[in-house]
Amino acid sequence: MRDAEAAAFAAGVDQDDLMERAGLAVAQMVQRVAMGREVLVLAGPGNNGGDAFVVARLLHQWGHDVTVAALPGSGEGSAAQMRARWRGRTTPLAEAPPGAVVVDGLFGTGLNRPLVAEVAAPLAALIVAAETVVAIDVPSGCDADARQDLSGAARADVTVALGALKPVHSADLARCGTVVLADLGIDLPDAIRTIARPVIAAPQADAHKYRRGLVAVLGGAMPGAARLAARAALSGGAGYVVLAGEGMPGEPDALVHRPVDSDAALAELVGDDRLAALLVGPGLGRDAAAWRLIDAAMASSAPLVLDGDALSLLGSDGVGRIVQRRGPTWLTPHAGEFSRMFPERSGNKLEMTIAAAKAARATIVHKGPDTVIATPDGRAVVAAGASSWLSTAGTGDVLAGILAARLRPGQAAAAEQAVWLHGRAARLAGPAFVADALIDHLPAAISECR
Repeated sequence: MRDAEAAAFAAGVDQDDLMERAGLAVAQMVQRVAMGREVLVLAGPGNNGGDAFVVARLLHQWGHDVTVAALPGSGEGSAAQMRARWRGRTTPLAEAPPGAVVVDGLFGTGLNRPLVAEVAAPLAALIVAAETVVAIDVPSGCDADARQDLSGAARADVTVALGALKPVHSADLARCGTVVLADLGIDLPDAIRTIARPVIAAPQADAHKYRRGLVAVLGGAMPGAARLAARAALSGGAGYVVLAGEGMPGEPDALVHRPVDSDAALAELVGDDRLAALLVGPGLGRDAAAWRLIDAAMASSAPLVLDGDALSLLGSDGVGRIVQRRGPTWLTPHAGEFSRMFPERSGNKLEMTIAAAKAARATIVHKGPDTVIATPDGRAVVAAGASSWLSTAGTGDVLAGILAARLRPGQAAAAEQAVWLHGRAARLAGPAFVADALIDHLPAAISECR
């Protein structure tokens, strides 16, 4: 982001104009959450301080009761003009009265050291006293690159990310709260994006089940998990779902159950050139029978989703096999499975996932409250703010099934669609749901994507 800003300034973008854009985006968010309460804006040195003075000025113009608490040096340099335009109350940070709504504009992405005590102590007190905290770009004291844990960092209920997401926005949700991305009009071709609601077209008038996608789920020792994934694929948009393995019968009747006890039957299934996706892993088990299914899936040229036990069995030795596959591959690991497959990766979650996707030449959906999707070409998307009720058995199987369903021909953004639908179904399901309820809410989630 800093490089992009420098390029924008070199191309003639005015720095004051950029501060005005940033301040407007933050002020609009503060206005949404303030609801008439008094606002305390914390202004530090540098551009963040300039943004903070813009926020204060706009909120004051819109009728809010605003006080600015400023650090020495705030409003100097590039921010001088923004401070000069502020005509309201200003007080030193150490003397600032509590505010119901605090806007944290003390320090931004340039900080690489812990906050000094003279700043950390009053900042902590003001945040504890506040009812709502909105951070400008990053909470003060956070390392934007998420490479180190800086003591004394602030926390926020809402963080307005300016221009692009930073690694800390996904790595430290506890401090950043809800992250809202503000578009500043700077061209950022390689920026980290947040997942947006996808547009999912209804099937064409002449569509048939194979055009909508044939999905095969290879089940193993725990058939319930495979059935969840298969049901999710059906409700996630697939036209035809085969649930392969022993002990698989069960609802819904629309699932096609197929035994693959012979090598010929298994080879026929995974070699079907109508397959839009193969899914192996949910409820697979870790025995010789599981390896038989993995080996068959890896040898297939069909698009392949690897989840759960398949990832654990393949481990780090399986990365080379994934690279050598004839068809594209998607991996859906949680943190433990990811560390087993890519033990040498270090850094923050975003960096690790991007590097792993490049190494495996696969799309990786690195699950968690801050799910990161990375593609082999180095692009990444973050889905933050997932429902905490997703931390229950079977929800990962459902996600894998949705992903397999979205892999039908022509769907370039299948992983993004799957993660969005999964998260939205969780919101629709409400609290304390079971994984089956996610599937029941998928049609409603899809209906919001027209």
